[in-house]
Amino acid sequence: MTISAYGRINMNPNGAKKNYENLKTFIINVLKDKLVILGDFETKEFRERENQTTVMEFIFLGFSNHPNLQGLFFLLFLIIYLVTILGNTLILAAIRVNPVLHTPMYYFLSNLSFLDICYATTTLPVILVNFFRENKTISYEGCLSQVFFLVTFAGCECVLLAVMAYDRFVAICHPLRYPVLMSKRVCAYLVTGSWLCGLANSLPHTGLTATLTFCGPNQISHFLCDIPLFLKLACSDTSANEVALYVSSATIGLSPCLFTAMSYILIISAILKIQSAQGRQKAFSTCASHLTVVVIYYGTINFNYDRPSSGYSLDVDILASVLFCIVTPMLNPIIYSLRNKEVKNTLKKLFEGFVSSCGSRV
Repeated sequence: MTISAYGRINMNPNGAKKNYENLKTFIINVLKDKLVILGDFETKEFRERENQTTVMEFIFLGFSNHPNLQGLFFLLFLIIYLVTILGNTLILAAIRVNPVLHTPMYYFLSNLSFLDICYATTTLPVILVNFFRENKTISYEGCLSQVFFLVTFAGCECVLLAVMAYDRFVAICHPLRYPVLMSKRVCAYLVTGSWLCGLANSLPHTGLTATLTFCGPNQISHFLCDIPLFLKLACSDTSANEVALYVSSATIGLSPCLFTAMSYILIISAILKIQSAQGRQKAFSTCASHLTVVVIYYGTINFNYDRPSSGYSLDVDILASVLFCIVTPMLNPIIYSLRNKEVKNTLKKLFEGFVSSCGSRV
């Protein structure tokens, strides 16, 4: 008894060889059909995967609404960048050359100035170069690197501002214990912790962003790369990224802000208990610069990230990011130099020394 190619039973022994050939042909045809179906599926999956990885660069649309003002924007941002670099560098130089400024408050200020230089350098050179390019593009790797450094510096600055608020709290509320509570070792630990918090905040975000796939438009309605903008362009699941953003906002964003606010509530209450007006003014002057910087920083960051996404034009989005990412690093050295006599006197001496050295060379 044998089986034919169509599944019929053939009882003729003489047809065994023919039936064997038919069975072999039948099996081969079935296998061919299966392989064709499997091949079509793999080809389709490969094409879909290939389409998901075709986005290798992104196009910035920031300032595209004003093509006739590109030259003016370039000059404006160039001046801001130069003022930011020069101002923060002068703060670093003044703190280094003047032994009077070798205190915890100015140690933290020097780290803030260095952080502002890094922050501005992450975004402004790319913006300045793109003003001269017809296609304002950035590579995928470049965009991911910008996200890493922006998130690192932003997280570090949030924690560092809270550390500086703690320094002012100890100086005003516990002046006798200040040398112990704010020793050189403690200050070094606090600054190192600020940088580590920034890195710990940035690494998960960058890693999760790197796992996203982009198979649609590659136009970013901005002048920089930011995580919310990446999530809008991604065609894969972004739930893990959104959870990481919420956790980061609560730990690195909200917690230092609340700590800083609580520190200044205690500082103000302690200042109000001082009986003499001169004593209150002197105590408040030691923290006025930092308080101004905190208000500007958190005010711009809240306006940039915590406002409703609908109802605002591209120009308003650009303005919010300019205030937060570009203007704030420029204002910090100006605020500290204008409201601090020690810094002003040191900068004046540096300027006079520079002028005298140039005059002697002539």
